[in-house]
Amino acid sequence: MGMRAPEKRNQEACRTDGQKAELLRDIRLFVLDMDGTFYLGERLLDGALEFLQRVKASGRRFLFFTNNSSCTPAVYRGKLAGMGAEVTEEEIMTSADVTIAYLQVHYPGQPVYLLGTKPLEDSFLQAGIRLTDEEPKLVVVGFDRTLTYEKLEKACRFIRQGAVFLATHPDLNCPIENGFLPDCGAICALLAKSTGIEPKYLGKPCVQTVEMVLRRTGARREETAFVGDRLYTDVAAGVQNGARGFLVLTGEASLQDAADSPVKPDGIFASLGEMARYL
Repeated sequence: MGMRAPEKRNQEACRTDGQKAELLRDIRLFVLDMDGTFYLGERLLDGALEFLQRVKASGRRFLFFTNNSSCTPAVYRGKLAGMGAEVTEEEIMTSADVTIAYLQVHYPGQPVYLLGTKPLEDSFLQAGIRLTDEEPKLVVVGFDRTLTYEKLEKACRFIRQGAVFLATHPDLNCPIENGFLPDCGAICALLAKSTGIEPKYLGKPCVQTVEMVLRRTGARREETAFVGDRLYTDVAAGVQNGARGFLVLTGEASLQDAADSPVKPDGIFASLGEMARYL
């Protein structure tokens, strides 16, 4: 067992340029994570813009998909534009989009208690989701940077009373320039410990996310790659759902993490900048 991790690191380090190019040859749609993959906090990562340019020049497509449900596609579009990446709102999806669609199909008209930011609340209301803090049928948790103890207490009480417990995504931490912020999965861990009830997670890597991406883009599953810095969300979305999963080492996961993880990427790259060289 002790030799497996170094062996995995050496295998990745020894891939030839031809082998790396072959990994990307049949991919027509790249589903890109944002935090820790395209940018880190307010800093654009090296080579990220070049990657988009190479994707377009090679006749392929990209779609940004972030599990970070604290902002809307419009907000993310503005952030990307400020970094020099001009994309449309249709080229950005979030775990909130998947969660809203899931609620509309499986719990139409049901009242929801939401732990989320104001932009997430607005997204739910615009989609016709009923929000309440009295006798909800569901508790939905997002990446809530406005979290208070009062919100936690209410969520626990409603879950104990039988409300269905959902979460927009399972990410434990959100990478920023000087470290990490507790994310949705960390909030849910507290609620689960208190109530004894685990949530159903949406976003990456759930199958509903992959199916929604394929419906929106019309892409073929086997020609789609999910690219990101997390093994258990970004990479797993691809490898567990019939698509590809590529890890970049610019955010949360390291080569050692990849060696130790049960989720095995189809390929590992230092960054989007390195990936751009093989398109």
